[in-house]
Amino acid sequence: MGVKETERLRVAMQKSGRLADASLELLRHCGLHVSKTKNALYSRIEELPIDVLLVRDDNIPSFVSDGVCDLGIVGRNVLEEVMLRSGHDRPSFPVESVLPLGFSRCRVSIAVPESSGVRSTIELGGARVATSYPATLGHFLDRNGVSAEIVEMTGSVELAPRLKIADAICDVVSTGATLDANQLVEIATVVESEALLIKRQNGLSESKFETAERLIRRVRGVIRSANTKYIMMNAPASAVDAIASVLPGADAPTVMPLAGTAEQVAIHAVCEETVFWETMEKLKSVGARAILVLPIERMMA
Repeated sequence: MGVKETERLRVAMQKSGRLADASLELLRHCGLHVSKTKNALYSRIEELPIDVLLVRDDNIPSFVSDGVCDLGIVGRNVLEEVMLRSGHDRPSFPVESVLPLGFSRCRVSIAVPESSGVRSTIELGGARVATSYPATLGHFLDRNGVSAEIVEMTGSVELAPRLKIADAICDVVSTGATLDANQLVEIATVVESEALLIKRQNGLSESKFETAERLIRRVRGVIRSANTKYIMMNAPASAVDAIASVLPGADAPTVMPLAGTAEQVAIHAVCEETVFWETMEKLKSVGARAILVLPIERMMA
């Protein structure tokens, strides 16, 4: 028997762009496949009772806080702006940040023309600053005791100084290439951002809560496995303690005797930190040989 429509978990995601692509890829790594419907803004998950709503990113926090959706994937920069515009502080906004997802990393930064000579936030007193994040910028300026005029813009904010609309900008920066192309230099980071999985704080039925927990466990497993490696090596039994001290972010390794000898062992370990070439060189220097580093596709605690 199928799950009632009212008991299907709703997840809000960005309808297009890099965040949308990365969110769909995350679901695929969770073993979930999105089945498109005739309505391009509404899709279904085949493996779990989950519906996906594809919407504008700035609508996602409100959809989750209002109970239209139960979970959402959204950038921290967008969540911060929506919270501040709504007049809520973080504790009172009815959305819980479940976990950072590790993709769509960027920052909201203040930048000025290279030729302006301005190099600190305090020097913006009396200036005009163009931004698509007026609430976030206003909160930042207030915290730093700076009185500046905020000019709200949507799109092509980096052109504001050239068009004499503003003296500075506050916008999303990823690589910095757009700033370079417009002869702008960063002087302050307002928000460090990445994709977040968010959840409404209350109102989930028992069946929805169970589905949400299953999804969250899978997402956690994908995130953990992304930077986790499985290491195998052979070594003298006398070197086990030295090797264990070198292994990055690992629990006690598994040690097994090699066939035909009591002096040599096989060592297996799961490392939750990056395994660099330098790590392998250290392992070799304390006695390890035949070192093999493998990716982990899935992982569940």
